[in-house]
Amino acid sequence: MYRAIAANKRNTWFIMVFFLVIIAALAFVADAYFSGGGPGIVFWGVLIGAIVYVIIQYYASGSQALAMAGAKPITKADNPRLYRIVENLAITTGLPMPKVYIVEDPAPNAFATGRDPEHAAVAATTGLLELMDDAELEGVMAHEIAHVKNFDIRVTTIVFGLVVVVGLLADVLARMAFFGGMRRNGGGGNPLMIVIAIAAMILAPLLAAAIQAAVSRQREYLADATGALTTRHPEALASALQKLGEYGRPLNKQQASMAHLWMADPIKPGVIDRMFQTHPPIGKRVERLLENQARF
Repeated sequence: MYRAIAANKRNTWFIMVFFLVIIAALAFVADAYFSGGGPGIVFWGVLIGAIVYVIIQYYASGSQALAMAGAKPITKADNPRLYRIVENLAITTGLPMPKVYIVEDPAPNAFATGRDPEHAAVAATTGLLELMDDAELEGVMAHEIAHVKNFDIRVTTIVFGLVVVVGLLADVLARMAFFGGMRRNGGGGNPLMIVIAIAAMILAPLLAAAIQAAVSRQREYLADATGALTTRHPEALASALQKLGEYGRPLNKQQASMAHLWMADPIKPGVIDRMFQTHPPIGKRVERLLENQARF
């Protein structure tokens, strides 16, 4: 458990560096397309901008995720049931009390975000609150508190922000390749650079999505185990997961860039989505919990 937490802290920096490499590659392609030479003003401008963005994202991505989900902060008076469950779990785990949010959405789901336990937030949908009994809701929120305890929130929040910027850069590169270059060359354009730009446009977001999925899957298994250890009631979490599998539905506000933050996959999967699913199958998660319940 402690090794996994330490690995998460290290992985945050590895992931940030890796995404910067992807961003630098996109910037290099854009610079070569327009100047035809080595790294120039476009490359260095984008790279410096990306470094500044990463720093800002480290502090701001948690609030961005909450805003994108449409989460609203609550106090104990607003929803005593949810607030007290989170409060008791924070006391049990010895963590600072995270901010608590509710998302008005009939799809049952929950997520945690923030950069560390001192700046953490947990959110649950109205659909989750309606569907789960108290023990199951405690199991779900223990899973989310586990993401805080294990520093998963730092890794997943950084990934969330960087996936967004890679997608934006790829989109800008595509527009430059198809429109800017053609205007510059009177409708011609360098065919080789157009091909390279298209390849970068396609491969960069796919690579970012693959990293996002790989980071998320193992973190979900670890959070399930940590949550079960916290409550000493793995059957309740297993029951909650079974309900999520049976009654789950896509969220009204679907954001692929933050799909890995949610407890259950919030997106209606298509062919491509299934290739890059951010969550392990619910059946396997339930199976692991029940097989290891004697250890909890």
